[in-house]
Amino acid sequence: MTGPKLWLALGIVYVVWGSTYFGIAVAVESLPPFLMLAIRFLIAGGLLVGWELLRGGRAALPTLRQVRDSAVVGALLLGIGNGFVALGEAQGVASGIAAILVAMMPLWLAVFGWLYFRERLPRIALLGVVIGLVGVAVLIWPTDVNTFDLVGIGVLLVAPIGWTHGSLFSAHRADLPRQPLMASGVQMLAGAAVLAVEGVVTGELATFHPEAISLRSLLALIYLVSIGSMLAYNAFAWLLRNAPLSLIGTYAYVNPVVAVALGGLFLAEPITPRTLVASAVIVAAVAMIVTARGRAHRGSNDIEVDSPEEAVHQPGPSSSVGVATAKPVSLGLDPRRGSSG
Repeated sequence: MTGPKLWLALGIVYVVWGSTYFGIAVAVESLPPFLMLAIRFLIAGGLLVGWELLRGGRAALPTLRQVRDSAVVGALLLGIGNGFVALGEAQGVASGIAAILVAMMPLWLAVFGWLYFRERLPRIALLGVVIGLVGVAVLIWPTDVNTFDLVGIGVLLVAPIGWTHGSLFSAHRADLPRQPLMASGVQMLAGAAVLAVEGVVTGELATFHPEAISLRSLLALIYLVSIGSMLAYNAFAWLLRNAPLSLIGTYAYVNPVVAVALGGLFLAEPITPRTLVASAVIVAAVAMIVTARGRAHRGSNDIEVDSPEEAVHQPGPSSSVGVATAKPVSLGLDPRRGSSG
């Protein structure tokens, strides 16, 4: 299918998921990262689950195992994946740098897919993994010891690894609700619970003062809930049903570009030549891995895709939508690409 509706939906996924890194950076200016995301996913998840129950009644209720598996997926994708993105940005890492590091999702999916499930790792994909690591080294290797917050960088490297484990569990082991919105909603609620616990453990609750929340941060949170989690999810779900997977998958390359541009324009985040070179290297590595694994999986009934979330569907680390699998679906990420928001 082609036409204005397709390009509108694709544009939403391009811009909105890329902009969620910017939204998180603004939200954590006066909101603690874990509690901010707990609020975000509590509201979004509650709306999705409520809608499915209103539409389907008792028939829409998930089984206990589906709730358990959804909770595991939500904890990994949102509690670690999204949560550590917000924590890394709260440590002072630029939103554009965060997006570039998270874009390495396909690299970790290739590595852990091979380690755990012996998924085929073509030579070109292996080369892509090496090139991707070189790109990260170029990006973060300090020319000045204060160039980057190393703790923040470390946290951001863990984020896509958490997302990877959630995606692989979702694709290979999890029994998830048949309704995509119910699956994502339950995962969001579970993720919100994990994020709330993380906030308490790290002392956020003790230092959180609602009266100190700025209007900018409040508006960013509203944006993340309504546009980042609700609008973009539905646009992505529609694309999965109506657009070629190869076209949908291009969001993985566009999101970091959008994030870097917004950070530079509105947050005065520096865009240095080294950042541009490293970004190009990482995006090229991701393209190599995605293309190679797409060819290897073509014709397989396991993990789908040439696409981002689909054979059944799911939502991406900064955004929240994305992995295709041969089962129900979740908020995961395409086992070959990265995500956002």
